[in-house]
Amino acid sequence: MSRIGKQIITLPEKTEISFSGSTVSVKGPLGDLSKIFNPIIEVKVEGKEVTLKPKRETLESRALWGSYASHLKNMVSGVNKPFEKKLILEGIGYKSEVKGDTIVLALGFSHPVNVSVPKGLKVTAEKNIITVSGIDKEAVGEFTAKLRALKKPEPYKGKGMRYEGEVIKRKQGKKSA
Repeated sequence: MSRIGKQIITLPEKTEISFSGSTVSVKGPLGDLSKIFNPIIEVKVEGKEVTLKPKRETLESRALWGSYASHLKNMVSGVNKPFEKKLILEGIGYKSEVKGDTIVLALGFSHPVNVSVPKGLKVTAEKNIITVSGIDKEAVGEFTAKLRALKKPEPYKGKGMRYEGEVIKRKQGKKSA
């Protein structure tokens, strides 16, 4: 039995959920999201409450039950309040700038790095903080991980790109005789 899957998801005001075949769509004040769910998980809507239950008790349905409940919770909360992640750029000469639908990064390479921003995401860059926000939690997390992978923080001086609140383990470095 999935502890997350058994929980009842309550829909806030101005939020609607609909099904067509195996596609689940959630509409809210900020937009709409849709995701394809496997039909072995049954989704029931009763008023403002949504419950998920597997049709048959199999290994696959038990694995998907909690995952689909989490996806649905993220979709409901995303169309009401956007998700946001922040990246901190540390290092001398490291800069970030948003130009239209691309973000231009100076990361210590011989050339600037241009990354196109996916549709549905909003990126702002001020001083050394890059903020990525959007209604889809997966898209926000994937894009910030893609940006961070361009210049991961190094363990000696901590230069690079790190998440807000992330702690970098520092190494001591060379000792002089």
